[in-house]
Amino acid sequence: MMKVGVIGAGNMGGTIMRAAFQAGVLKPYETTVFDTNEEQLHKLSEAYPVIIAENNMMLAKECDCILLAVKPNYVRGVLEEIGRYARNKRLISIAAGWSMDMLTDAFGKESCPQILRVMPNTPALVGAGFTALCEETTFNKIGLLWAKELFSCLGMVQMVPERLFDAVVAVSGSSPAYIYILIEAMADGAVKLGMPRALAQQAASQAVLGSAKMVLESGDHPGKLKDDVCSPGGTTIDAVAVIEKSGFRGIIMEAMEVCAQKNKKLAAAYDRRDKR
Repeated sequence: MMKVGVIGAGNMGGTIMRAAFQAGVLKPYETTVFDTNEEQLHKLSEAYPVIIAENNMMLAKECDCILLAVKPNYVRGVLEEIGRYARNKRLISIAAGWSMDMLTDAFGKESCPQILRVMPNTPALVGAGFTALCEETTFNKIGLLWAKELFSCLGMVQMVPERLFDAVVAVSGSSPAYIYILIEAMADGAVKLGMPRALAQQAASQAVLGSAKMVLESGDHPGKLKDDVCSPGGTTIDAVAVIEKSGFRGIIMEAMEVCAQKNKKLAAAYDRRDKR
């Protein structure tokens, strides 16, 4: 039996645990948790019979696999605390900006645990997430299969080379915000046309959900599906013409590029390897 510990019981850490508990991938009474936020620990322990650790060091000492679910700016401090206890164990990091080399260097190559870098996104909260697992993992086959099962509880899982993780942040990690803006704008447009706000929001949200499902399930290119909706001389093609005139595509692509570049800058800020 592998003992699993989770450092960080916030939105993402809590979501991973709840999904894994419900799917039976993790058992609450075999899962150890620590968070500096006592309120978050209290909420989790009220819902599930998890084991609450006194500190990060105790958790790392007792567990075989450590899920690091803290904000990126706290990662270095946590790694310094647990370093001596993590040797020959497994560590999963969901911290944006922390590369495999940075994580390995923080431990030291001789005492480094097996490491898997992971990038989930917030739709995991409703079981519709996209999680990228870094191909350059040091997990063995058994550990990687278990990790895939764990994150499959949150939605879709894909192995992605680390060189594409900046793109993953732009197209998956940050992109829900782009979609929320689209839904809000569509709802505003419907309200302008006389539709009640609640109905407008519901209709816009369902349109986005259904459209995404058609892309995934049909396997067709989005351009083809768009063409299928655009009847000659019809209403949709006129609307599409306005969207194209506004530069909508270019705006989205530029936003993603800015997002990826910002992720690189943040990663550089966390990286102390060249500052010694």
